Amino acid sequence: MPGLPPLSQLSGGAAAARRRFKMDAKCVVDLLYWRDVKTTGVVFGAALLLLLSLTVCSIVSVCSYICLALLSVTICFRIYKGILQAIQKSDEGHPFKQYLDQEVALSEDMVHKYSDLVLAKLNKTIGELRRLFLVEDLVDSIKFAVLMWILTYVGALFTGLTLLILGLIAVFSCPIVYEKHQTQIDHYLALVNNQIKDVVGKIQAKVPGMKRKTE
Repeated sequence: MPGLPPLSQLSGGAAAARRRFKMDAKCVVDLLYWRDVKTTGVVFGAALLLLLSLTVCSIVSVCSYICLALLSVTICFRIYKGILQAIQKSDEGHPFKQYLDQEVALSEDMVHKYSDLVLAKLNKTIGELRRLFLVEDLVDSIKFAVLMWILTYVGALFTGLTLLILGLIAVFSCPIVYEKHQTQIDHYLALVNNQIKDVVGKIQAKVPGMKRKTE
């Protein structure tokens, strides 16, 4: 696939969208690699607390409790500032005025950008599933069947919510662990990859019809 064109060859809107996409990607990378420990800790802790809450309460109850907690804080702060202004006889106005005046509407460019990304991923996934289920490549279809067979055992041991919690922990821990021990991890991954290739090669050589099509 050809690379992305340079910014000088893009229109103003496309260039701005690409810059925003790069900035968003950089923010995600910084978040996962704990560049700002405080920000990552808050995001990770809040997400983990939300998932753990869902193991005890329903999603309706969790959303209701979160809204009640936020409303309790904002209402108490609003009343506190009102009383303080009345005592001091000041006219500072609404304590959340700067947030009320901010624009919160989604821009059309942002909606189009993410909808196009989702649509492209969806179409690619549908095409890949069609290729696997209709056995365009026998080896890939067998690999997919083995993966589904393994997932039946995973599903018997863990619920979907448990897998989400484990996935969240892995997303926030694996990148930083890999960054610190990249050499050793790459070495063992290469060994495992070579072993898998050897096994697949032997199976392809012995089973008729499992050799890949030459391109």
